[in-house]
Amino acid sequence: MILCGIVGATAAGAASAATLSDDAPALKLRYSADALDTDRGAKVLYTRLVHAAEQVCPADFTGSRLVSSAVQTCRDQAVARAVHQINNSRLAAVYSATTKRG
Repeated sequence: MILCGIVGATAAGAASAATLSDDAPALKLRYSADALDTDRGAKVLYTRLVHAAEQVCPADFTGSRLVSSAVQTCRDQAVARAVHQINNSRLAAVYSATTKRG
């Protein structure tokens, strides 16, 4: 098993994600490196990363289902950092294909 940390920047610090503090919310995911040997495994891990980002960057409850731009930026940056940290070409391809579609 390998651990992957997902860290969310707070809404105020979302613009400067390069300077994350130790108190930023974080979540560790366990995954098997072997799972990344297949496209399906990479897609499953990517989905898990997106869900983890939703946990570390929760939506502000406003009664609306829409997510604020600060929260979405936090989530996007958390997933991007995790994909970069894992450094796997299949996962990067899934990430790239997903972010191009929007």
